Amino acid sequence: MIVVTLVVGCLAAVLLLPTVSDAISLVRVLLGQRGNARRPPVDPPRLLFLVPAHNEAQSLMQLRYPAEHRRAVVIADNCTDRTAELARAAGAQCLERHDRQLPGKPRAIAWALSQLPVNEFDTVIIIDADTVVDPGFGRALAAQAPVAGKAFQAYFDVRNPADGPLTRMATVLAAANYRFAYALKRRVGLNAPLLGNGMCIGTAVLAAHGWNAFTIAEDWELYTLYTTTGVPIESLESARLYAEEARSLRQSSTQRQRWTAGKLTVLGRLIARLLRSRQIGLAQKFDAVAELTAPGPVVHLGLATVLAALTAVVQPPGAAALLLTLGASVVRPAIYAIAGLVVQPNPLRAAAAFAFLPFYMVWRLGAAVAALKMLGDKPWVRTARQ
Repeated sequence: MIVVTLVVGCLAAVLLLPTVSDAISLVRVLLGQRGNARRPPVDPPRLLFLVPAHNEAQSLMQLRYPAEHRRAVVIADNCTDRTAELARAAGAQCLERHDRQLPGKPRAIAWALSQLPVNEFDTVIIIDADTVVDPGFGRALAAQAPVAGKAFQAYFDVRNPADGPLTRMATVLAAANYRFAYALKRRVGLNAPLLGNGMCIGTAVLAAHGWNAFTIAEDWELYTLYTTTGVPIESLESARLYAEEARSLRQSSTQRQRWTAGKLTVLGRLIARLLRSRQIGLAQKFDAVAELTAPGPVVHLGLATVLAALTAVVQPPGAAALLLTLGASVVRPAIYAIAGLVVQPNPLRAAAAFAFLPFYMVWRLGAAVAALKMLGDKPWVRTARQ
């Protein structure tokens, strides 16, 4: 029985970390603490868009941004179709890479960075090939200038929100994260996660730290590496891009497993280095650990439900405290989900999609278990939104 208490207690404590971190942030806001003041705008930053592609036609919408201050480069990575031809016809520069031994998006980006005059730009923006970029993206990023010494994560939204319950819930989650959770981090000067699509990495950051992320979750790896070295990472809600979300459980299976396995791999490899860092304070370390250990809101809810049921049935020592901790851990995702629902164009219809949540929760728990086989140095996995 003591073993049950210890196991459930440890898991409950991990699930509670994001709630505690946000509570600390809210106290800091109430006390008037904010992130570093921004310097006045300078000349429009020079933007380099990198679009890793593999057997896909792609396009960047015309940005309302000076043409002389931006460049789009498509990386035709081991392509066998007309990707390179179509990219050049659309007016983009195209680099063709052929390396069957080291395939995948992270390797393609590292290779492209070595081929391009990166020092001629202020920031490098990673855009997936199936993504639509909002016309105001460049101006939104320019408003944060100077940008060379930091990283940003653009608002990665859902292009097909009305396609079904999964896409509606994903849209609500995106709003909850970018408009509320990440906005809170930004207000108190904590780093926001990098999520792959829409990452904006300053060229001074690349010059100092390079691109050294090659796991199956290169975005979480970069987030951890840059956070450890004190690089600011800000969420940029005003810069939007849209990609299609998986409509079915089958479509999203590999994607969810990669995210889970990649995050756990990064956690195991880099957590000690992050905790030892002298470049960041205790609040940032605590928040980064909370982000890296957070299983995602659906898996979080599933774990809390299973652990609460186990505790209620077995009644180990300290059962009341365990149930209280588990209950407290779901307050944060519940509040953010409600906030995300409220800002939807049709909140009631979006809320109806959550009738599918119990089935999705069970499926996600199974996918999380299946993800364990992907831990470690597995080949980079291409997914629907990558």
